[in-house]
Amino acid sequence: MVTNKDAHGKKGSIVAIIKGTKAQDVIDVINQIPIERRKMVREVTVDMAGNMNLIAKKCFPKTDIVTDRFHVQKLASEAVQEERIRLRWEIIEAENKAIEEDRNKGKVYQPELLSNGDTLRQLLARSRYLLFKSKAKWTVNQIERAEILFKLYPTIEKAYNLAQDLSFIFQTNTSKSIARLKLAHWYDKVEKSEFKSFNTIAKSIQTHYDSILNYFNNRSTNASAESFNAKIKEFRAQFRGVRDVKFFLYRLTKLYA
Repeated sequence: MVTNKDAHGKKGSIVAIIKGTKAQDVIDVINQIPIERRKMVREVTVDMAGNMNLIAKKCFPKTDIVTDRFHVQKLASEAVQEERIRLRWEIIEAENKAIEEDRNKGKVYQPELLSNGDTLRQLLARSRYLLFKSKAKWTVNQIERAEILFKLYPTIEKAYNLAQDLSFIFQTNTSKSIARLKLAHWYDKVEKSEFKSFNTIAKSIQTHYDSILNYFNNRSTNASAESFNAKIKEFRAQFRGVRDVKFFLYRLTKLYA
């Protein structure tokens, strides 16, 4: 998504759909727009893919490149889920061994039930969605499940808190200088946590440091474009693929334009 200003300083956004993701193909299409108009663009919001940054730099010479906050936060959420899944596989393996041992003894395996009625395996499976949310948005059942989860698996709580701390920086800070300081403090927490996945995220943030901090200039995101993309994917999935591309685009225009 690109943001520009008219002669009166009013901001506006432009969303375009281009076939394919090859950088040169996209550049060739965008460069059909006169350079005078492209110089009016003040911000381009991109994900962390290298080809998107290349397109922005080559096509919009006067722009500030903004790395979308939601792509950064998504990496942190995936790191939390990685820890949950790792522990779930450990529980599944231990449970399989216990089932085999009881079978050899002529017994029927009975898994331990936790206070909320979950088994350990169910606890780790059913905690998936609550780990994407902030604590303020948890339901009563999710609060109970989270308390049990964090007591049994403190590494998940540590990973969850790191992801929420990063999200809080984006949600509450409007000053670029303060955000820079808060991110530096977050890096310290990551280093002390010794989570390999979060260290990888921290390095990714450092690689895109300037463009991530540019978010705090105007708090611009490409959420509208991502939402539209999700609608297209859902619409396409309903028909299990697309044969007639022109008719598909016609239907999209009628439904969402």
